[in-house]
Amino acid sequence: MPLGEFDLIRRHFDRPVRHQPLGVGDDCALLAPTPGQQLAVSTDLLVEGRHFLSTVAPQALGHKALAVNLSDLAACGAEPMAYTLSLALPRVDDAWLGAFASGLHALADAHGIELVGGDTTAGPLTIGITVMGQVPPGQALLRSGARPGHVIWVSGWPGRARLWLDAVRGTLRLEGASFEAGRLAMEYPQPRVGLGLALRGVASSAIDLSDGLLGDLAHVLARSGPTSDAALGARIDAHRLPRHPALAGLPEETVLACLLAGGDDYELLFTAPPSRDADVQEAAQRAGVAVHAIGQIVEAPGVEVRDAMGRSLEGPWSGYDHFGTQEGGRA
Repeated sequence: MPLGEFDLIRRHFDRPVRHQPLGVGDDCALLAPTPGQQLAVSTDLLVEGRHFLSTVAPQALGHKALAVNLSDLAACGAEPMAYTLSLALPRVDDAWLGAFASGLHALADAHGIELVGGDTTAGPLTIGITVMGQVPPGQALLRSGARPGHVIWVSGWPGRARLWLDAVRGTLRLEGASFEAGRLAMEYPQPRVGLGLALRGVASSAIDLSDGLLGDLAHVLARSGPTSDAALGARIDAHRLPRHPALAGLPEETVLACLLAGGDDYELLFTAPPSRDADVQEAAQRAGVAVHAIGQIVEAPGVEVRDAMGRSLEGPWSGYDHFGTQEGGRA
């Protein structure tokens, strides 16, 4: 007998509540943030064929669906609390749901958060997650604090997800360890929650890299400027961009396309005054995440990408646009 809506919820998503004593099970979940904390809320929608390939393993999809939301909390320096799940399914596949739920629950358990509600329906495979966190008033990391002279930093090793996607599309050849490194980056991104928490009071602005480094940097510049009569801009030093070994041996234009315009990295891009360089490194060490200084905020319009000799580089780099180009890291 096929599973009904409430049967599949009970089998795969109904879990004992441990951290939210007001819990789940009624028409609304009742949450109780720590007294004096602000609530941070973020929502993401993943659609098959647009955000993920139909061939992706369901366990990986469960992980990523939650990871991309936790990455938003990380970019705000918020501590995760709970999340809801809305799921549209073309059909009820018990084995698929079991694997999807295992990936989802494993990441939730790693961050100590609860599934406190949601909805299921029939339709094209679509996953909607809303995640809730908390942050002390005045300590949230925002996109609006970058100022001229501030150093631009990026965490981890961006570019691998775009590299893997290009290999899957057949536009480049990628084998062995490089292919696997790209696949893991695409399917199992690691939200930098610990780094976001450690950067509170240190970073002047922050955003997570979902639509490409240059595209997301543009969001920071738009929210932070103008600070004077001149528009706010940035200078990126291409030779200082972190280059994972998977990118070794590829043409420079391919490497820069992955680093600057690839999506689905879910690393943190953030700024800080140069006087806080040591604090940034200390925060990164506490979080166990590598960080790299890649440029500077400037009081001039636009973003300039320069080589080691200070010469401007030109390229067809652009971030991901859900209603425009398919370039970037999304499927």
